[in-house]
Amino acid sequence: MEYNSQREKLIIPEYGRNIQKMIDHAITIEEKDKRTRATFAIVGIMSQINPGIKDSVDYQRTLWDHMYIISRFQLDVDGPFSPPSQEQLTMKPENVEYSNGRIKYRHYGKNIEGIINKAIEFEDGPEKEALIHVIANHLKKSYLNWNRDSVDDEIIIRQLVEMSNGKLHLSEDAKLAATSDILARNKVKKKKFQQRGKDSGHKKKSYGPKSY
Repeated sequence: MEYNSQREKLIIPEYGRNIQKMIDHAITIEEKDKRTRATFAIVGIMSQINPGIKDSVDYQRTLWDHMYIISRFQLDVDGPFSPPSQEQLTMKPENVEYSNGRIKYRHYGKNIEGIINKAIEFEDGPEKEALIHVIANHLKKSYLNWNRDSVDDEIIIRQLVEMSNGKLHLSEDAKLAATSDILARNKVKKKKFQQRGKDSGHKKKSYGPKSY
């Protein structure tokens, strides 16, 4: 019995061993016209074995590239596309630069830091005060998503000042949304979301008109 581990390694396993054998045979065909016709037939079979590739842009080029790769770039045919560069296939991708910015309070997320920085740029006045109040309420809502019991408004105000490097201050007469109101709204939203999931999961299917 011959095991797969004892066979030649498949270059692109998705196409199977038979495709690889066909391509290996095409390499041995001496006449270029016959070799080219055989290659076109093989690429047609490859498209049937891997139909999902047709969803990609320029899938014909991809099939021919795969064919050249499986042939170890030994096939000399008059195909519609030139073989891909071996250097491009072995080239290492460039390193992706990740943001090194650290989030001081992870439960608030990164976007709120950008909003706070924008608010700092606003000129002093009613518009800026309203924006600061909205930001503070958002911080409180986000805090309660993690700590569902309670939160002291002084903590939110202090963290807002800290996150803005002392440049944003909530006005003394401003009041944040009550913790009980936020928790109640969150509870209602959660219940609606759960009910919506139940309704979509238990819809009765119709299998045609009823007969009476």
